[in-house]
Amino acid sequence: MDAIGIILGGGQGTRLQPLTKYRSKPAVPVAGKYRLVDIPMSNCINSHIRRIFLLTQFNSVSLHDHVTETYRFDVFHHNFIRILAAQQTPSSDLWYQGTADAVRQNLRYFLEQNTQLAVILAGDQLYRLDFQKVVELHNKSNADITICTKPVDREEASALGIMKISQDHRITAFKEKPGPVADIKDFIAPMCKGEQYLASMGIYIFNTKILKEILENNLESDFGKHIIPASINKYNVYSYIYDGYWKDLGTVRSFWEANLELAEPEPEFSFYDANAPIYTHMRFLPASKINCCDFNKCLLSDGCIVSGHRILHSLIGLRQIIGERTVIEDSITMGADYYDKPETQQGKIPLGIGKNCYIKNAIIDKNVRIGDGVYISPEGKKDGTETNLYRVEEGIIVIPKNTEIPHGMKL
Repeated sequence: MDAIGIILGGGQGTRLQPLTKYRSKPAVPVAGKYRLVDIPMSNCINSHIRRIFLLTQFNSVSLHDHVTETYRFDVFHHNFIRILAAQQTPSSDLWYQGTADAVRQNLRYFLEQNTQLAVILAGDQLYRLDFQKVVELHNKSNADITICTKPVDREEASALGIMKISQDHRITAFKEKPGPVADIKDFIAPMCKGEQYLASMGIYIFNTKILKEILENNLESDFGKHIIPASINKYNVYSYIYDGYWKDLGTVRSFWEANLELAEPEPEFSFYDANAPIYTHMRFLPASKINCCDFNKCLLSDGCIVSGHRILHSLIGLRQIIGERTVIEDSITMGADYYDKPETQQGKIPLGIGKNCYIKNAIIDKNVRIGDGVYISPEGKKDGTETNLYRVEEGIIVIPKNTEIPHGMKL
């Protein structure tokens, strides 16, 4: 495919705090053993887009490490993953001001590839999409820009950018986050069943020449808010309607829900598709060991040692240690980046989750040390509550990375 992939590394990720306290959004672990950036990377690779740029800015070290260790193409082809970190240049000494500004500041690198198309993607979404199908429609429609859209109901449409399209899928109007009371009946998609609207997925296909022309003439900073609405009447902008699974994981609640949905017997999104696999860093970890535990609707990652009592509807991350008689329900534990060495354990709570603990509606970030007899739940706590040990967001209690919780503590 004559196209490059451009993956946007995201901003400060404030809605995902404290998961983004030490890492960027695309570096946040997902589904036990992956990171969010693996989703757009894998979609590009599976769609035969093998020249990929990753634009990064905030807390990007762990993201850089993961990408450089994971995605290595051979030297006999012109394939690459190139990281473009924010930098000062003679033309700009500012950090990326938005999605469009990030692409604009790196435009010269994209143009050097002499490709016809640029596929621009977000780094914090969960979906599987063959971009070849999008490009086929793009070329067939003689489009300048194609926006991937997803049918949503009225409630979802209130918080998304929605498109008005004609019968031939040309976009004729755009409305950004109309809210719950605005009259948007004229935006109902004519080819969808019932009262459904077409929401932007934040996935754009640009003719490279048009992308250059737009970004040089329109100096606004964001694609969704500025560039796309201004382009509709001037260029041929079309919609590719995608009716598969797609979810933005930009908030703590949506992240928690999407991960736990993966633990269902038949989730809407599956990582078990051999035809379009999701790639990630290869780790030489031993098989997980279950000493004693009742598992029900769970995902268990590599290298774990579990001696708990019951784990229900939860995700257990890499190298997770769980002590005897511990109960975990409706929670995500992200595991650890390493195993404790015996000589480093003296005087410290061991890495992992101790004995006789109860954890409910929680996200336990990486490298957390939880003592014996600890109780963790958001029950009775207001959203926004924050201490040095936890934060509560949208009914979920989050334990930040590297936190140590003493024995017997009730959170």
